[in-house]
Amino acid sequence: MKLTIWGAAKQVTGSMHLLEVDKYKILIDCGLDYERGTRVEDNEAFPFNPAKIDVVILTHAHIDHSGNLPTLIRMGFEGQILCTAPTADLAELLLLDSVNIFLGKQRKRSNRHSRGGSSGPRPLYLQKHVMETAEQFVTIAFNKPFRLNGDVEVELIPSGHLLGAASVIFTVSEFGHKRKIAFSGDLGRKSYPVIIDPQPLPAVDFLVCESTYGGRYHSRDETIEEVLIRTIEETCIKNPGRLIIPAFSIGRTQALVYSLNKIFSTGKLPPVKIFVDSPMANYATDIFRKHHDMLNEEATSFYKHNGDEFEFDNLYYVQSMKESKTISNYLEPCIIVSSAGMLEGGRIQDHLYHNIQNYYCTILFVGYSAKGTLGHRLLRGDPFVHLRDKELAVYATIKRTDNLSGHADHADLINIIEAQDKKQLKNIFLVHGEPESMEIMKDQLEQNGYSVSIPEKGQTFII
Repeated sequence: MKLTIWGAAKQVTGSMHLLEVDKYKILIDCGLDYERGTRVEDNEAFPFNPAKIDVVILTHAHIDHSGNLPTLIRMGFEGQILCTAPTADLAELLLLDSVNIFLGKQRKRSNRHSRGGSSGPRPLYLQKHVMETAEQFVTIAFNKPFRLNGDVEVELIPSGHLLGAASVIFTVSEFGHKRKIAFSGDLGRKSYPVIIDPQPLPAVDFLVCESTYGGRYHSRDETIEEVLIRTIEETCIKNPGRLIIPAFSIGRTQALVYSLNKIFSTGKLPPVKIFVDSPMANYATDIFRKHHDMLNEEATSFYKHNGDEFEFDNLYYVQSMKESKTISNYLEPCIIVSSAGMLEGGRIQDHLYHNIQNYYCTILFVGYSAKGTLGHRLLRGDPFVHLRDKELAVYATIKRTDNLSGHADHADLINIIEAQDKKQLKNIFLVHGEPESMEIMKDQLEQNGYSVSIPEKGQTFII
């Protein structure tokens, strides 16, 4: 059995791992690599022949895990893509959005070209390639072994990171022996709104584990409801202000809306108008409703007693751009939930433009903002930001909470790994994290008696 790490090696994006059992080739995830310095077109340079891959296992829908699947298919892959049903639906939605992003960038380059600049490369893939990808999805249930061939069996177990997200467990029969290798995918947190808890991994011989939050810990002093109640009271109840919450459309927005539903439907705060202004979030919420039986026990219980988790009085899902623009004319205190979470594009930029100089506005970040993004500049306290070709002074209050982070933190990751039998677990391969995070995890795990590797991109291990 041979394992090659082709993506998310000493970085976060571009997850892609190749497992070879004899001549049978299994690709685990096929994500877009969008690290700084990587060109979109670099994702076409697969280090293997896509036509020779027998099957793909997709852990979850996020673009850094699914975003290069249409390219794989465009370049010759004809096999099945195995994943859970929610992952298939959400991945199709995200991949179509990627096409729109590619085309938008191409239009901007074309405009520059018409003024004497370069037109730039063509889109990585088009809508027809996404449709071909969707046709190759084969959905399988959690916790039900699925035989790939005579020697390999795969099982998906909940990882808790996103609706339908899975860790992947392979049982491989070679030379009369059975061995297990697990790919963690992205691991979530316990008691996260709406999403089921990550399921403990079974005892395995090898573990490929994410390390996104290695060395970092989530704050545990307050719940997300407590943070929201306090912030809404300060912004919208005691003062006639606006609370703007940048949130990723898939996962984060649904968790946030459900938390707001619990607050307002139980009378913990007086009514406040809430606008959800993200077309993709609206589509994603419908997918959450479609797979309602896969939400966590608290959410399904809430549904039985209170109805739709994602619908309540004073909540309004904005549809058109015209409706979005009219929000600036709403003069009462309100809450605006909009994407993108790092403020790089999307309708959120319109709301920022109209409110960044409003002393009565609070911008509450509920997720990570990468270096170089507008979100990161606001969080570090920049006094001015550039919006719509203008330098605007920042008078709004900037706050953040990590209570809605969908990733397991350092303690969670270590606990998941150290639940493994040291005698059986022969090696841990750390992926999907910054080098510093990996080194911190490696040091602690080795001190506790585990064997740990931090693979280079393209490094192969005989296991």
